[in-house]
Amino acid sequence: MTTVIDAGARVFVDGGFRKAAEVAPVIEAATGEPLGNGSAATESEIDDAVTAARRALPGWSATPSAERADVLVRFADALLARAAETNELCTRENGMPIRLSRGANGMFPAALLHYYAGLIRDASDEEIRPAMVGHTIVRREPVGVVGAITPWNYPQALAAMKIAPALAAGCTMVLKAPPETALDALIFGEAAHDAGLPPGVLNIVAGGAVAGAHLVQHPGIDKVAFTGSTAAGRVIGEMCGRLIRPVTLELGGKSAAIILDDADLDATMKGLRTASFVNNGQTCHLSSRILAPRSRYAEVVAAVAALADGLNVGDPLQKSTDIGPLVSARQRERVLDYIEIGKAEGAKVVAGGSVPADQPRGWYVSPTVFADVDNSSRIAQEEIFGPVLAVIAYDTDRQAIDLANDSEFGLGGTVWSADHERATDVARAVRTGTIGINNYVMDMQAPFGGVKSSGIGHELGPEGLAAYQCLKSIYHAGPA
Repeated sequence: MTTVIDAGARVFVDGGFRKAAEVAPVIEAATGEPLGNGSAATESEIDDAVTAARRALPGWSATPSAERADVLVRFADALLARAAETNELCTRENGMPIRLSRGANGMFPAALLHYYAGLIRDASDEEIRPAMVGHTIVRREPVGVVGAITPWNYPQALAAMKIAPALAAGCTMVLKAPPETALDALIFGEAAHDAGLPPGVLNIVAGGAVAGAHLVQHPGIDKVAFTGSTAAGRVIGEMCGRLIRPVTLELGGKSAAIILDDADLDATMKGLRTASFVNNGQTCHLSSRILAPRSRYAEVVAAVAALADGLNVGDPLQKSTDIGPLVSARQRERVLDYIEIGKAEGAKVVAGGSVPADQPRGWYVSPTVFADVDNSSRIAQEEIFGPVLAVIAYDTDRQAIDLANDSEFGLGGTVWSADHERATDVARAVRTGTIGINNYVMDMQAPFGGVKSSGIGHELGPEGLAAYQCLKSIYHAGPA
C-alpha cells in the first residue's frame, strides 16, 4: 500500500507557506498511485512571488558577502538535516534509484551551497584597473530578480545549481518547480525558513508550462535560468530575446561514447553503467550513442547488451536497484514509441525493447540496446530520455569524431581508451560543452553547459556565479 504524503498543496512566498490556489496531484513513479498534492501555480501566485523577490532585493544585495555566506552555510545545514526525507521523497516522485538520490538530492545541494559560500566569503565586488587616463573600477553587481525553471529528473540538484550561485551573488529568486516533483521543492522553503533566509529572497511555486511562460515574461524578472528540453528552451530563448532579458539555457543532449580500438571493454562497461544508464536514462548528458570500432563491433555490441541485461530493474527504494521506473506514463509511452521507431528504421534490438514482465505497476522500461544503427536515424539523432542506447560502427578515429559531431546537440560525451593522451586528443576534437575520459563525473568547480542546441551559458564553478552578476565600469580621470 502506498503511503500518501499530503500536508495540503502549498507555495512558499515571502518567507512563509500558504495554501495553493490550485492543486495538481503528484503520482508515485513506481506504483502509478497518488503520492500527494502539489500546487499548480496561478499567475496571481507568481505575481506575488515576484513582488516579494523585488521587495527583498535591495536588502539582500546590500548584505555583505561574508554575511550572505553565513546564511548559505546555515541553509546547507538545514537541507542536510532533511536529507533522508528528501532522498526518499524524490525517489518516490520520479523513480530515481535511492543510491543515486542520496548523492544528487541529499548531499549535492548542501555541498554546492558550501562551495559558493566559500567563493564569496572573502571576494571583493570591485577591482581597480589602470587605464590610459586615470583608472577604472570594475564592479560586479547582482543581476537582480531571477526566474528559475527546473525539471523533474534531478529536482534538488538542478534547483540548487541555480539557487546557490544566485543567492551567493546577491540576487533574489522565484523558483518554478515542475508538477511531477512539486513536493520535494518545498523542502527548500522549509530549509530556507530554518536558516533565517530573509523573507522574499527565495520563493517557490510549482506548475506547468503556462506558469513558466508567465514567469519568464514577467516585468519584474531581470534574468531567466532554465533547465529542460531544447524545444522548451527555444521558446524561452525567443521570449527573452524579445525582452532583451539575460537567460541561461541548459538543454538536451544526444552525446556519444567513443570507444577506441584499444579500450579495456570490462572497464568501459563498468563506466557506462553510469555514463549511459544513470537515473534510468533520464539524464541530459548521457552517452546514449555508443560509437564502436568496426574491428571490434560485434564484441562491443555483445558487451553493451550484456551490461543492459545485467542491470537490476525494480523498486527504486531498494539499494540493489540499478534501473527504476520512468517519471510518468507519458514519459514511458514516449520511450516505447522511440523503441518502435528504432525497429521500423531497421535497427536490431539486442537487449530489452519492452516493459519488464515482472513490473506490472509503475512506469518501467527494460534497458534497451540497438545494434546496426545508422547515425542519421531518429534513435541516433533525437533525445529519447530513457534507458535506450544505439551502437554505431566507425572505421577511424577521425570518423568517430565526425559521427560524434554529427548532431544538433553538444552537451556531454565520453572517450574510452587505454591511451590517455590519444583519448584527450579525441576529446578536444569533439564539439561539446563537457566530455569525460574513461568516466563522466561532473565537477562543481568547473563550468557545465552545452553548445549548439544544448544550450547557452554555464552553471557550476566560478562561471556559474558570474552568470548572476552584471559588470559596471566606473571611469576615474585621476590616480587610484
